[in-house]
Amino acid sequence: MTPPLDVQHVRHAFGRAAATYDAHAVLQHEVEQRLLDRLEYVEGEPARVLDVGCGPGNAALTLRRRWKSAHVVALDLALPMLRRIRPGWLHPLARVNADARALPLADASVDVLFSSLCMQWIDDVPALFDEFRRVLRPRGYLAISTFGPDTLHELRAAWAQVDRAPHVGRFADIARVGDALMQAGFRDPVLDAERFTLTYADAGALMRELKAIGATNADAARTRGLTGKSQWRGMLEAYESYRQDGLLPATYEVIYAHAWSPEPGQPRRGRGSDEIATFPVDRLRGSRR
Repeated sequence: MTPPLDVQHVRHAFGRAAATYDAHAVLQHEVEQRLLDRLEYVEGEPARVLDVGCGPGNAALTLRRRWKSAHVVALDLALPMLRRIRPGWLHPLARVNADARALPLADASVDVLFSSLCMQWIDDVPALFDEFRRVLRPRGYLAISTFGPDTLHELRAAWAQVDRAPHVGRFADIARVGDALMQAGFRDPVLDAERFTLTYADAGALMRELKAIGATNADAARTRGLTGKSQWRGMLEAYESYRQDGLLPATYEVIYAHAWSPEPGQPRRGRGSDEIATFPVDRLRGSRR
């Protein structure tokens, strides 16, 4: 598990950023498009498609245009994000305000589950994948992206020069993501990662951008209240050691994964070493003597 996160803070931060998100989420849009490109592995026309952590709904609308007969559900923790979606009468979709850890959908009701850069805001990845498996139909397709541990390492190191409080989130590495997929019972997972480097005139510009997209510090152990001026200046000075060609870099490690939900009755690993098999009731056969 990653360090505990303050879910109410996550909801509030992204709700507050709903109006500014699209204008500043350049990287998020690029990653979203690259994940959409992986949907070529989906065969046939899905009946129900779920976008978890949909934000202002750009990917959900693309999914709706791609599969015109599908029932597309756009789900997000922040209600103001959902209110930004303007599907129009030609491409209607369902908007659902809910927590990814407790999806308000029936078991085995989703054919394709898409989730781009949402998972890093969940502190129990195995539990999240268990929930994804629950709602996916057998042989359903899962496509996700999330940030890896090298993300914003420059900013994390700069803050570490100032104090020991958490200022930048800790993210699961690619091995942990793959293990969690296998533990949940997903089949044939494929994972890869790439790095992006964005540049800024100063560290303050990076911090303002993070706030504009809602990506603020949600660590439950974070220091509450305003950061002191001396700490802020210390972080800015420490970040200057990374300046190259007149600009400050901010690294993002992005992990992509896709996998298929198992056939009915296929086991998933328990939290220990045991495997747990599940079967629909109508598949149970026996005899009484």
